[in-house]
Amino acid sequence: MQLRVFALCILLGATRLMAQSTDAVPTGKGTLTVHPVQHASLALTIGNTTVYADPAGGADFKNLPSPDVILVTDIHGDHFDTAAIAKVIAPNTVLVVPEAVAALLPAALKAKAVVLHNGAQSMQAGIGIKAIPMYNLGASPRHPKGRGNGYVLTIGGKQVYLSGDTQGIPEMKALKNIDVAFVCMNLPYTMDVKEAAAAVLAFKPKIVYPYHYRGQNGLSDINEFKALVNAGDKNIDVRLRNWYPGK
Repeated sequence: MQLRVFALCILLGATRLMAQSTDAVPTGKGTLTVHPVQHASLALTIGNTTVYADPAGGADFKNLPSPDVILVTDIHGDHFDTAAIAKVIAPNTVLVVPEAVAALLPAALKAKAVVLHNGAQSMQAGIGIKAIPMYNLGASPRHPKGRGNGYVLTIGGKQVYLSGDTQGIPEMKALKNIDVAFVCMNLPYTMDVKEAAAAVLAFKPKIVYPYHYRGQNGLSDINEFKALVNAGDKNIDVRLRNWYPGK
């Protein structure tokens, strides 16, 4: 009897863990599934539609469907990698990129590119895509305003925000009705954990994933980020995932 109770407890515990670690988001057009891949790389799938963001740096998409859309945020190698794009791109894939990235694409990839400037919008594979500013504050920024894009995607009536490389800029803090957010935090390239948490508390997404959190001195403390966000708003679902396989 005791053995059965113990086994039941283990099963219930495993079930709770699975429920807590879900990466599914219900939408008006079915379940949106989030696939963390590596650093800034991720995939989103809904029905027969798949979006990749920033395939780069050896990111492994091999168990995922081919992309209908590939988003690229910036020219830096952890976001933009022509070899990685060529490896995963399909005949009907559309690339959505800022102008600075388009200028660096080889001819075969440039022919597939849709260029968006900050504030511009496009509809691709049934997904609304809006380019959002991403930049560093202060003099001589690593990421100047206007060069790269964050993105807000409208998928099945839900809004998904990809920060790209940015600080907690006014444009981020002014976002409204974001259902899922991916927010970077790595010094000296973007911002620290406290600045990221403060920005999230300003625009209050329903779900937030800290991603892109490897910096010059190793991995940022995502547990501290979660604690800061939930101290400010316990209703924000902070989802901690391993974006650095093998670390």
